[in-house]
Amino acid sequence: MSTDIVARYFAAFNAGDAEGMLALVSDDVEHHVNQGEVRRGRAVFAEFCAHMGVSYREELRDLVIFANDDGTRAAAEFTVHGEYLQTDPGLPEARGQRYVLPAGSFFALRDGRITRVTTYYNLQDWIAQVSA
Repeated sequence: MSTDIVARYFAAFNAGDAEGMLALVSDDVEHHVNQGEVRRGRAVFAEFCAHMGVSYREELRDLVIFANDDGTRAAAEFTVHGEYLQTDPGLPEARGQRYVLPAGSFFALRDGRITRVTTYYNLQDWIAQVSA
């Protein structure tokens, strides 16, 4: 069931288990980020996961997962509870600031794998929180 793979993906995320997340995505996964270029392929997605693990510590709470009937699409709504650990280029300086941010992700699924992840959040809200 499509909600199961998304639930496993987010459980791995919350556990800081990048390998667990990578095991659920296809070799040709597309990662559409809120601001920026589309990342294509598992290797590039792995680089993103490694970077996130160093720069941020996040836990997703209040998770609700939705899916279409044929199992090819899913979506999730959640609240990000995070800590900004290491400065990300072009963003405010990291000083261990904490933030809480509503967000959502959309997924395309094929053959038991995630083929696309698209995540949205309010970047200006995040910047305001970590700049305060």
